[in-house]
Formats: sequence, structure tokens, C-alpha cells
Amino acid sequence: MQIRISWPTGHLTATIEETPTSKALMGVLPFSATARTWGEEVYFATPVSVDPEPGARQVVEPGTVAFWTDGDALALPYGPTPISHGDECRLAGPCNVLGRIDGDPRLPAGIRPGDPLRVELVEPA
Repeated sequence: MQIRISWPTGHLTATIEETPTSKALMGVLPFSATARTWGEEVYFATPVSVDPEPGARQVVEPGTVAFWTDGDALALPYGPTPISHGDECRLAGPCNVLGRIDGDPRLPAGIRPGDPLRVELVEPA
């Protein structure tokens, strides 16, 4: 599955694996949100609330698409956050890993706090 996240100056696509969290997320697409940032991470609220899955992780690779269960939010880390050790992407807490950004993992760097976002399913060609 692929999703598209659009903001006023750009967009990205991400490939999402089939997990309980991603199934819940797909059920509410499309939706709009407001971007927030935390270090080199963009996150935003979703209309989904789920529990941590087995394998939830706090340290992930740049470009990971994660679901922060404590905040009911998608997280798009592309570099260090305020609690990172060195250059790692350390999220605020364990997150359900959903997939990866297609292409450049630093694409979310173009998103500014307060930017309106739209999240939608990319229909197969």
C-alpha cells in the first residue's frame, strides 16, 4: 500500500506494510492534519487510536513512517530529535513501525510547523 502526504510546498509518498495499525489508518483515509515538529521529526494527529504492537520501537532509521500510540499521531523522523543519542532517530516513545518514505528520507524537512497536511491513499495504477 502507498500513501501520499501533501503540504503547501510539496508531497511525498510512503510504502506502508500491512499491520493492525496500518489497517486502522487506511480505514480513515483521506484526512487532514496540522504539522508539528520535534527536532528533525514531523508528526501530526490522526483520527486513529491504537495500542502498541509487538515490535514497537523507539529508535528507527531516517525515513521510517511510525505511529506514536501515546499521541495518536504519525511520526516522520528524518534525523535526530531532542532526546537522540548522536545522529539516531529517537522517537518520544515506542512507536508502531508502518513503513518507509519512498525516495529521500529527508523529504519531511520541507514541512514547516503549522503546515496543513493531507494524507490519502495512492490508488494502484
